[in-house]
Amino acid sequence: MREVTVAATQMACTWDVGANIACAMGLVREAASRGANIVLIQELFETPYFPAEEREDHFALAKPMDGHPTIAKMSALARELEVVLPVSFFERAGNAYFNSLAIVDADGSVLGVYRKSHIPDGPGYEEKYYFSPGDTGFRVWKTRYGNIGAAICWDQWFPECARAMALQDAEILLYPTAIGDEPLAEAVDSRAPWQRVMQGHAAANVIPVVASNRIGTEESASKLTFYGSSFIADATGEKVAEAPVDEQAVVTATFDLDALRASRASWGLFRDRRTDLYRRLLTLDGTTE
Repeated sequence: MREVTVAATQMACTWDVGANIACAMGLVREAASRGANIVLIQELFETPYFPAEEREDHFALAKPMDGHPTIAKMSALARELEVVLPVSFFERAGNAYFNSLAIVDADGSVLGVYRKSHIPDGPGYEEKYYFSPGDTGFRVWKTRYGNIGAAICWDQWFPECARAMALQDAEILLYPTAIGDEPLAEAVDSRAPWQRVMQGHAAANVIPVVASNRIGTEESASKLTFYGSSFIADATGEKVAEAPVDEQAVVTATFDLDALRASRASWGLFRDRRTDLYRRLLTLDGTTE
């Protein structure tokens, strides 16, 4: 038996960067006090969701991973609490800019970086202005508490991303997120589909999924109200923990990774894959020529 407790957190963000970091660290401490071994903080938690508008001065928010002060603080916290922390940050790498995750193990060591692969572009979500498509590929990290696959927000809508991590022996999938309403489409409510698509990843791969979203209303060129509703789904896709839509929160769930490994084998979902028939997935238009 290998039991692991995971936590999803959610919070509102302001332009007081120090206060945002302190709040995030407080939520990590709360999660650890409730037995969490792996704690997920939301996407780009240091600031409001700045990609809501295109502003040249926002590029100054980016920093290299090496020597990044927030990653250093989170590494020290992870070491103190003995928890695994994926840390979302705006990364500058030379003249390239990425939406990135530093994966911090329970001893405080940084295992590496994942750079967001799928970059959205639309009213209120102007990420292509800031971020290059990630060049790391989908990765799985061997941490003290198990193998974690971690991707970022828009990545979570793509089943190929989840499957790629599952094929690399991920035991838990983690998605830090910033999603809310649509500024030019008030009738669109994507909160339920956002959850359902990740619940599908859990069931299709027999792997628990953890999603952390932000809360609150942020005003810039667009007014965005974020959905909150951070949640944890078990390996059948059922939600076993869920936060409110509009309150700061920590939710947790515990899983037996050995039991889940046996369940994945018995379902036969990986045994029965037909890789010889999937060439169309490598094309944009579904052709094989």
